[in-house]
Amino acid sequence: MTELAVAFLLILLNGVFALSELAIVSARKSRLRTMAESGRSGARTALALAEDPGRILSTVQIGITLIGLVAGAVSGAALGEQLTEWFRGKGLTGWFAEAAGYGVVLGAITYLSVVVGELVPKQVALRDPETFACHVAPMMSLLSRVVTPFVWLLNASSRLVFRLFGATEAPASTVTEEEIKTLVAEAETAGVIEGDERRLIAGVLRLGDRSARALMTPRTEIDWIDVTLEGEALRERLAQVRHSRLPAAEGAIESIIGVIEVRDALRALVSGATLDARAMARQAPIVPDTLDALGVLDALRAAAVPMALVHDEYGHFEGVVTPADVLDAIEGAMLSDQPSEALEAVQRQDGSWLIDAAIPADEFADLLSIKLPEKRGYETAAGFVLEHLQRLPSTGDHFDEQGWRFEVVDLDGRRIDKLLAQKIDAKSDDEEGTP
Repeated sequence: MTELAVAFLLILLNGVFALSELAIVSARKSRLRTMAESGRSGARTALALAEDPGRILSTVQIGITLIGLVAGAVSGAALGEQLTEWFRGKGLTGWFAEAAGYGVVLGAITYLSVVVGELVPKQVALRDPETFACHVAPMMSLLSRVVTPFVWLLNASSRLVFRLFGATEAPASTVTEEEIKTLVAEAETAGVIEGDERRLIAGVLRLGDRSARALMTPRTEIDWIDVTLEGEALRERLAQVRHSRLPAAEGAIESIIGVIEVRDALRALVSGATLDARAMARQAPIVPDTLDALGVLDALRAAAVPMALVHDEYGHFEGVVTPADVLDAIEGAMLSDQPSEALEAVQRQDGSWLIDAAIPADEFADLLSIKLPEKRGYETAAGFVLEHLQRLPSTGDHFDEQGWRFEVVDLDGRRIDKLLAQKIDAKSDDEEGTP
């Protein structure tokens, strides 16, 4: 019975090593840092071990190897002899009794080692790796210092093998945008965050990938004030606008000189002063169309007038960016900022999508779960179509891409206004079912 107890204790000790290894390796470093800052016992030690995975892996491997040797040499041999004698007493003779005795012992120890010494501890560790890592880290750190020479030897040997096969050092662990999106989606499924929160997080992630050109309202769609207007003509123009700020230009939108605050005009009207559009025009920040969205946001935050004028590399005025455009990129356009009939995408009963061609390309890709090249020369769904057609389209032009058929269903002059996106397999099924 003593040998049986020793064997079971060795298996439990093997389970402790297996739990420790998986808990420390699987623990999220960000959470360990938070726990360490809050004063959680063992968190700093666990973080130190997690930063040097080779150290903990070598320590655990040494421990598990020693346990296996002891279990086989002591408990396994003693129990095998006892079980062999028991089989002989039951009538088995010669090598049959010995094979049966040692075979049963080795099978039982192997089974218990796999289940109790490996699978169960690892599954337990995965349920809350950071908490278990904090509990076992002090013991594992002490053990790693005790066997430091052997740990160094194993690590050096591992690096040598990597060099022989031409492998480089493991890169530092990084978190990709796709992993963040997956984690957020899992959090929504688990009820940790709301669906609206997930959509906001996805919008913030998209914001960092956009340029000023992707955010701006193009000059062809801008309401603006001509500073050469005077008297009644200026009043009528101000009465027509529905924005609180308007770009001011001299004669034509290309000759932009600043931004007019409508409240300044209202103040002049109330006080009876003469309206002078040129005098009311304020300086606004000018940003290149290649500036990233976060840079545009910094410019807006520092500006006296929260409207940025976007220019291309040749100095031509291209459009404006306001805080509402930034919010649009994150959450979606406000109803008051667009015509009542304007919807970026509407799914029809057959599963197809009627899409506003001005929808940002990244939102368009997310909507249909398609992949776009990281480096591309367009910012909207209309640009996606032009990239594939390589010409100005006509109504009805279509092409197939990534399992979807994209058809131009409406043009506004030369501008693509509406697209129809339909799954190719769904379209084929419909056509086959039509008599």
